[in-house]
Amino acid sequence: MFRVVPLGEEHIEGFCAALDTVARERRYLLFLQGPPPEDVGKFVRGNLRKSYPQYVALADDRVVGWCDVLAIDRPTRAHNGVLGIAVLPEFRGRGIGTALLREALQRARAFGFTRIELAYRAGNARVAALYERFGFVREGVQRNAVRVDGAYEDLVCMALLVA
Repeated sequence: MFRVVPLGEEHIEGFCAALDTVARERRYLLFLQGPPPEDVGKFVRGNLRKSYPQYVALADDRVVGWCDVLAIDRPTRAHNGVLGIAVLPEFRGRGIGTALLREALQRARAFGFTRIELAYRAGNARVAALYERFGFVREGVQRNAVRVDGAYEDLVCMALLVA
């Protein structure tokens, strides 16, 4: 059992640990390890001040996943949100990503984003299907955009236009 709640300061340590765990898988994120805890805390607190959509999934009060939609810091792109999401390996396949995405998108609409974009590493069919279920449309591919351990991967770019 899990619950989805807005990310708060009380979740920073767990969020930091979860981010590091997923990053060290070297398969999904653009990080290869989580940033230092003080950087994560600063990041979260800054986003809280701006009221950006940020959610965590909790299982027994442990952060097991997250989803956020963050603004692009350019006046001409302020209507755009960039989506990030991940779930710890042992909690995948339980509907957590779906629940997180549902909450984050609802809040992103209320926040005023009219376009939500994302990029995922090619080959992640599970996340591609999740995004498509929510109406995201593939817009293109950044070829060889990621290199891990000498191997290149493409990034697939998608977006959702919010009415």
